[in-house]
Amino acid sequence: MLDGRQVLLIVSGGIAAYKALDLIRRLRERGASVRPVVTKGGQEFVTPLSLAALAESPAYTDLFSLKDEAEMGHIRLARDADVILVAPATADLLAKMAHGLADDLASTLLLAADKPILVAPAMNHRMWEHPATKANVAILAARGVGIIAPGVGAMACGETGTGRLAESEDILAAVEAALRRPGVLSGRRALVTSGPTYEPIDPVRYIGNHSSGKQGHAIAEALAALGAETVLVTGPTALADPRCVRSVHVETAAQMLAACRAALPVDVAVCAAAVADWRAAKPAAQKLKKTGRLPDIKLAESVDVLRSLSAAGNLRPRLVVGFAAETEALVERAQAKRAAKGCDWIVANDVTAGVFGSDDNSVVLVTDAAVETWPKLTKREVGHRLAARIAQVLTHATLAPHG
Repeated sequence: MLDGRQVLLIVSGGIAAYKALDLIRRLRERGASVRPVVTKGGQEFVTPLSLAALAESPAYTDLFSLKDEAEMGHIRLARDADVILVAPATADLLAKMAHGLADDLASTLLLAADKPILVAPAMNHRMWEHPATKANVAILAARGVGIIAPGVGAMACGETGTGRLAESEDILAAVEAALRRPGVLSGRRALVTSGPTYEPIDPVRYIGNHSSGKQGHAIAEALAALGAETVLVTGPTALADPRCVRSVHVETAAQMLAACRAALPVDVAVCAAAVADWRAAKPAAQKLKKTGRLPDIKLAESVDVLRSLSAAGNLRPRLVVGFAAETEALVERAQAKRAAKGCDWIVANDVTAGVFGSDDNSVVLVTDAAVETWPKLTKREVGHRLAARIAQVLTHATLAPHG
């Protein structure tokens, strides 16, 4: 099954392009989400509207579309996918891939890709057997591109030979196999906290904060994409659960700590949640009514999830990463928090810059060795970059960061 996996489907110009509609349907039946990209030639055989309707996602066509570049740049299209499937792949597109050409959206995406690529060629048998095509396929195979061999049979041109698009079941099996490749963190376990906590004052009101959970969710998904068995403990958010992650939903800081302890042992814990510092010492059993006088609400400190995980004894994760949302003296307060909590790293950000709820983040990574200021990135890119750094520590493998 492909539950939660994202397939970028590139449809190039050939009569077999109509079969892409069936592929989209079958991929979605298996739980995948599909983003279609169709070349100019492909649009001669199948319309972007048909692809978009079946995928329930926009069909992308133009490298220089201002609307598409504003909403989903071509680099992000390639980065967000778990696998890129070209079906059908024409001789022309195979040649572009082999020689690094990037003169349209499809070829640019393929050149920018950092995910598994599968191609399902479909063309006249003489084109398939031509030495140039054979050489191009050999180049791509040597680079790790998965070749889904074409079938033998009658073709639309009336000739018979090798060049028919592979059967849908064979293409689906290749996609599933590509997504089973072990990641650098395969066999490792990760714990991530995300979102706010809600500390009740009465059955209606609570103490909370503006955390959207976007950064924590992105980190959990990035660790899972590297192969880690990932548990996400999340406070209340409006976000869907990340793909390939076991999500545990909580409300209070005490519930979050209990869920984190239940997830131990893990290799790494990333505490990205904005846990409330205070709670009502004795929440009211009934809704507090306005009486003209201020209610007497006594506060108590909430449990400290980051400090507790950092002091977990034999169950302490090998690497504990905390977050610091600050409004001033960013580096100094992050360094002080790292020392006070006993964690290994602190990821600090200045929340006065409109970080809460946005898709972007500017962070500083504080470790025992250095203070690193990262450029402004999307929260997804921050997640991938942090996951890559975590993988370096846990496996001594150097990964190229996203962004």
